[in-house]
Amino acid sequence: TLTGQPTTNIVHENLKMGSDGESDQASGTSSDEVQSPTGVCLRNRIHRRISMEDLNKRLSLPADIRIPDGYLEKLQLSSPPFDQPLSRRSRRASLSEIGFGKLETYIKLDKLGEGTYATVFKGRSKLTDNLVALKEIRLEHEEGAPCTAIREVSLLKDLKHANIVTLHDIVHTDKSLTLVFEYLDKDLKQYMDDCGNIMSMHNVKIFLFQILRGLSYCHKRKVLHRDLKPQNLLINERGELKLADFGLARAKSVPTKTYSNEVVTLWYRPPDVLLGSSEYSTQIDMWGVGCIFYEMAAGRPLFPGSTVEDELHLIFRLLGTPTEENWPGISSIEEFKSYNFPKYKPQPLINHAPRYLSDLLSLMITKLHFRISADEAMKHSYFRQLGMRVHTLPENVSIFTLKEVQLQRDPGYRSSSYPESGG
Repeated sequence: TLTGQPTTNIVHENLKMGSDGESDQASGTSSDEVQSPTGVCLRNRIHRRISMEDLNKRLSLPADIRIPDGYLEKLQLSSPPFDQPLSRRSRRASLSEIGFGKLETYIKLDKLGEGTYATVFKGRSKLTDNLVALKEIRLEHEEGAPCTAIREVSLLKDLKHANIVTLHDIVHTDKSLTLVFEYLDKDLKQYMDDCGNIMSMHNVKIFLFQILRGLSYCHKRKVLHRDLKPQNLLINERGELKLADFGLARAKSVPTKTYSNEVVTLWYRPPDVLLGSSEYSTQIDMWGVGCIFYEMAAGRPLFPGSTVEDELHLIFRLLGTPTEENWPGISSIEEFKSYNFPKYKPQPLINHAPRYLSDLLSLMITKLHFRISADEAMKHSYFRQLGMRVHTLPENVSIFTLKEVQLQRDPGYRSSSYPESGG
């Protein structure tokens, strides 16, 4: 986009973001940049050899990127003077030459899971040598299949947070769309299984805080996750927890199958959604958080229903069957009328969970229709022990950068090197 006539290029600071989330103008700055008082950068054109650092700055690439041999030499010969800002088109071309957006950049390793229209593989990036998760969405079958993928891409591109899984790259071929994510060791379901469902109460607090932190960030951006469950919360070796699988976020329909042979679990779904409500708000996610909180603490699911009716029975048996008083409009919901539930009386939550948990838990689930927000929940006295600094961290910084935040060994944890005794 530059003609190359003037000797000085002027680039304004308030860069307009392009549709791919990158600025339309230069990304990164060069060392010979002078700041003028009016907030305009003046770049002098000096021809110099391209260094690795230049390239990373120019393309805002990961620090551990390994550029393929011969790439820099090729750039020397064919590119215009490197000190010009890159237009978005040439930036994309450069990324492509490095290997972004190309299937051959990633080595497929083990298959991690298979869904109705996506298969997830563990993989390795040849560029960084890091492990990645490759979510391969097949395009040839149903026309509607990729809509969840498109939704996931468009949402994740804009969500940059320490407690949300990072989308590194997108590879589009005729047959498939592959989303390249950071790789995390396990999900919360596996984590709970590995410690025999007996988690340290301190670790429960650290995980719950991270769930709320990621969710609060989403909710402020008007993004609902809508499918929170332990399988969609990923955890790495350090204990960092990240929200994943945004395929359902903002969608109106809830599928009945996740994997071709596995029915979607109802255990984390709020009663308003079970009764067919399509009036979604950020509160929809908080019910799931409450159910997950209880499960981490108690070692068993709170409402393990097998059908919609069964699930509602379990919920109402504990929290009471809703009435017009506590849920205005409930008596005119057809689904509710058709089930004809007994009039259960609410039970005290303290009978099911100790007080230090039940205070916060009750704010997430006892009001069948109204729940605390993620932001308010983070300020609850339950988290006081984590200190004040967890609330002031930049969005992209992990809470484990604070020395006062550390995981403990879970009481039920058995490492594979210490097999259980007995038969």
